[in-house]
Amino acid sequence: MKTNFMKKNIKILGVLILTLSVSVFVLSIGLRVSGIYINTTPSLPVGFYKVVDEPIASGAYVAFCPPQNAVFDMARDRSYINRGDCPGGYGLLLKRVFAQSGDTVSIDQAGIFVNGEHLPNSAQLAADAEGQPLPQYRLKAVLNDSEYLLLSNVNPQSFDARYFGLIARDQIQQVIYPLFTWSH
Repeated sequence: MKTNFMKKNIKILGVLILTLSVSVFVLSIGLRVSGIYINTTPSLPVGFYKVVDEPIASGAYVAFCPPQNAVFDMARDRSYINRGDCPGGYGLLLKRVFAQSGDTVSIDQAGIFVNGEHLPNSAQLAADAEGQPLPQYRLKAVLNDSEYLLLSNVNPQSFDARYFGLIARDQIQQVIYPLFTWSH
């Protein structure tokens, strides 16, 4: 009799887990269709972000498809970024704009400087948490009209501009605004 009771409880638990999984999946699709992103990564504050019709400006949060190249292939293969619907099988990334047209940007091992000001948490790491070497991107340039510097200022281990450089305007899909966020 105990065995039937346990089998019944396991079956009910399985149905509950399946129902919950399907519900979360449907909710995430519904939110995406309504222009809301859920950020669970440490690159930005965790929470809900809404697509807004605003220009790309310094300080804005944006969603972008990474350019298809060897650095992003490595990031996808090492699970620094998610797989998704962007070209190359990359997932959409959320970052903050720290420099745009006319800004002078310098990227080296010490970090990122915009117009001579050092950005917090921007020093490059030589290796990831698994000991694998990270790209050591270098740049010293004045940005043109189609270039943006996108990174995280809250996570010193974020995979961002310090490793992949500038992002072109045509890679940026939307400007997003934090609706409700909380700390990690």
